[in-house]
Amino acid sequence: MAGLGLATLVFRATGSPLLSALALFGPSLAQLLGATTLLSAADRLPPRAALSGIALFFAVGTAVLAVPAVPTWAVFAVLLAEGLAASLGGGVRYGLLNEILPREAYLLGRSVTNMATGVCQIGGFAAGGLLVALLSPRGAVLAGAGLYLAAALLARLGLAARPPRAEGRPSIAATRRANARLLSVPARRRCYLALWVPNGLIVGCESLFVPYAPERAGLLFVCGAFGMLVGDTAVGRFLPERLRARLRFPLQALLAAPFLLFALDPGLPLALAAVTVSAVGYGASLLHQERLMALVPEELGGHALGLHSSGMLAFQGVSAALAGTLAQYASPRTGMVLLAVASLAVTFLLALADRRETKKSAEPGTVNLVPRSSV
Repeated sequence: MAGLGLATLVFRATGSPLLSALALFGPSLAQLLGATTLLSAADRLPPRAALSGIALFFAVGTAVLAVPAVPTWAVFAVLLAEGLAASLGGGVRYGLLNEILPREAYLLGRSVTNMATGVCQIGGFAAGGLLVALLSPRGAVLAGAGLYLAAALLARLGLAARPPRAEGRPSIAATRRANARLLSVPARRRCYLALWVPNGLIVGCESLFVPYAPERAGLLFVCGAFGMLVGDTAVGRFLPERLRARLRFPLQALLAAPFLLFALDPGLPLALAAVTVSAVGYGASLLHQERLMALVPEELGGHALGLHSSGMLAFQGVSAALAGTLAQYASPRTGMVLLAVASLAVTFLLALADRRETKKSAEPGTVNLVPRSSV
């Protein structure tokens, strides 16, 4: 709700597709800075206090964004601060989920989490679109601030108190050591790239919904959230374990392929159908996460998932900036098509590298395991 309202405010004030896209997804750029400086705190802070404090910070920051006559530079300064806080929140939240659930139940648990996120996105974008149309974009931003406050109360009153998962003080040096350790294994590096790059490029496509169809952007976002909900439900509930490894990359290719239809300048019904089908492909993230968690030691679970979340959101911000630049000098639909082609190319290259490793590990006399002591 807040993101849609703010993107609409910025677009009306500046007429810039680039600034509109950055208002919606720009805070994700700060996640890259947070991932290299703050992430060691994800396993070293009490989860309940961290999550409630971060949500309260977002409530205050979003309320500031709704103040009339706030200059554009101040808007983006607040979004930068929110992005830094969010980089820590992802590690705390997903690390807590990994702590609560046994490892074999992680895929299903993350699927349920994503399904809840999809439902909230459908409701949020739909309500945000109505508030923008019937009230004002500023009203949508204020409503988002109120919901952040509710999230802070829910975290404080609804979560049990748990101790930190790791000892020691968080620091930039500890963050960088853990990042280097996680990225030292090629299989894990490929998992991270698969989780960050193809999906991020498609989020760049989605960041152009406001300049592409200013009066219908909320509807496009609702269809995307519904497709994501369908994909997460299907993967988490119904996909047999024997097919998971085989379908990781084909399902991810589904993310990009429907956006190629925007080259034909489709009417609204076809555009809505393409966005819905595309978002089903986000279910591939669950499969890549399951693969990643099989390669990560338990004491780095929160950090590993925080790195995934921060890197994913950071690349979403980079893609939004790239998409806005392309739309600025060409058109929104041209930007969508070019990013979709790039996403397909990256997915193909990662799938090819994964297949080569699988074939190599299947050769007689080849051992391709990651010892627990080295991870």
